[in-house]
Amino acid sequence: MLKLHFKDARQAPLWLTEERFTLGQDPRNQLQLNDPGISAFHAEIRQEQGYYYLSDCGSLAGTWVNEERVTTGLQLRSGDQIRLASVELQVLDPVKQSTAPRAAAGGWSLQVLKGEREGSKYPVNAALTLGRASDCELCFAGDQQLSRRHCQFYLKEGGLHFKDLGSANGVLLNQQPSKAAPLHAGDQLQLGSMSLLVIGPKITQHSAEEDQDATRFMPMVSAPRAPVQRQSSRGAAVNPARASAADTPPSGAEPVRRGAPWPLLAALLLVVAGAAWVLLGR
Repeated sequence: MLKLHFKDARQAPLWLTEERFTLGQDPRNQLQLNDPGISAFHAEIRQEQGYYYLSDCGSLAGTWVNEERVTTGLQLRSGDQIRLASVELQVLDPVKQSTAPRAAAGGWSLQVLKGEREGSKYPVNAALTLGRASDCELCFAGDQQLSRRHCQFYLKEGGLHFKDLGSANGVLLNQQPSKAAPLHAGDQLQLGSMSLLVIGPKITQHSAEEDQDATRFMPMVSAPRAPVQRQSSRGAAVNPARASAADTPPSGAEPVRRGAPWPLLAALLLVVAGAAWVLLGR
């Protein structure tokens, strides 16, 4: 469910609970605006199957969303900026706001356990009125057992309190009727047909002892360096296996024959020449 916030904070935000929500100067509008430039029936917001559509009703000043003029049937989304003449409104979705991460941890909040918008959480940072009326900060228009202004939640000295605003069906605090009381974490409230759970601030305890479950980071130990093999200046070392393989001739290759000795051949030639000379002399 969406909410309309006045940027000038002239009045409390309004829930868009009706199927047809009109804006203008005429008192018959759901939101009456008497500012200059506002037409009698300036614009309307229609709710269809959970979606919201804004249309201009033929106004003179026009209807603008995010500085773009609207004629008919523009779907509204959380964060849109609506301008009617000089009136500026912002569309917000409280459910998305309540589930968004917050800078400050802890704080009080209310969670719907049963009823309309079950499971939603609403932080309590200031006084909040709960009821069916569209001007309530916590508006649950579909719960007919709630009064228009059923009860109020407020902070006092860091604690959360509530008080009944004269509702028809009253408030049950932990199954007991109550008109006003301080609230504690875990309390349950019954209002109309809905149940609320009180969630208290988160308390962070800082302990001087080391968390036993925490991951421990060990200091890095330098691994020993591998010894550096220095090469001899005479040349790289030869792998003996490769050296032997290189010196061994391949199988099947013929051995290399060495040449005959020259002194022996010379002596042989002298003997042959001498024998020939003897024979010729005869």
